[in-house]
Amino acid sequence: MKMTVQYSVVVAVAVMMVMNAAQATDGKAVYGAACASCHTTGVMGTPRTGDKTVWAIRLKKGVDTLYENTIKGLKVMPAKGGKSQFSDAEIKAAVDYMISQSK
Repeated sequence: MKMTVQYSVVVAVAVMMVMNAAQATDGKAVYGAACASCHTTGVMGTPRTGDKTVWAIRLKKGVDTLYENTIKGLKVMPAKGGKSQFSDAEIKAAVDYMISQSK
């Protein structure tokens, strides 16, 4: 019985690790599909991913503001980067990915 409980804990931890890795990958994948075409080039004044100065200014407004602007759209950026098939959670993961690349 004790071995079964230990095995269950190991399996549960492994599943959580895989899920966390998948979430991180999803943010990068969504970024690639919905954000990269503008945010890697800076087209139409979009903040370039990796530009620490520009992103620091945006982060001062708070992550929730970044999420809202990305989900609803802002100026020339359409809601969800024009990719309405992505859920709000997926878009937030993409924003988190961009932030992680811009600190």
